[in-house]
Amino acid sequence: MKLDFTDRTVLVTGGTRGIGRAIVDAFAGAGARVAFTYRSATAEAEALRADLEARGAEVLAFQSDAASTASAQEVVDAVLAAWGRLDVLVNNAGITRDGLMLRLTEEDWDAVINTNLKSVFNFARAAYRPMMKQRSGAIVNISSVVGVMGNPGQTNYAASKAGIIGFSKSLAKELGRRGVTVNVVAPGYVATDMTAELSEQAREAMLGAVPLGRPARPEDVAHAVLFLASPAAAYITGHVLHVDGGLAM
Repeated sequence: MKLDFTDRTVLVTGGTRGIGRAIVDAFAGAGARVAFTYRSATAEAEALRADLEARGAEVLAFQSDAASTASAQEVVDAVLAAWGRLDVLVNNAGITRDGLMLRLTEEDWDAVINTNLKSVFNFARAAYRPMMKQRSGAIVNISSVVGVMGNPGQTNYAASKAGIIGFSKSLAKELGRRGVTVNVVAPGYVATDMTAELSEQAREAMLGAVPLGRPARPEDVAHAVLFLASPAAAYITGHVLHVDGGLAM
């Protein structure tokens, strides 16, 4: 089924690399007007915007600290000022600072929780009233299989990703009567720059537990996001869609 997002407005946080970039590219390819945020990858953001515009897409790029409530509000306000509405919000911004609990610093904990979890609150809150007034909208939050299963050396990351799931289910119950859906995509082992930082031993162990026998491509996750944001998923809310090759079965 080909999904059509013509005349719909989409905002993706953390949109310059890996999963985020694949999501931005997929929405633009489906006809959407796409805004995306980035923290420091200015060159990558400009290259992505130029590439999409060359293909005829309407694109906005915003340098933003996703952990900042004020910055999130400014981005959403700018999207509304430019395009008049916000149909889809994808909370994808995320980082890792891995380490066993005994070596994990308070800074490592706070950085991951603020970037991965607080950012979801920040952007969802900024989008809350506009979507309520529209009586339509879709929020898709990117969690992780680690938030479901846990993983040694990732207590901060697991806490942030598990928090996204609980947050999303609660928000789905708040916004459902207004025609706004809230869902979660929980990727497993995805071949990105972030997972490339894992040790070879860790990558082999994770891949060995995947029934499909391969890592996901960023595009595999993007396809799931587009489905949950589309009219085809209009009666799905509060759901966690695992895109993990069967890892969390």
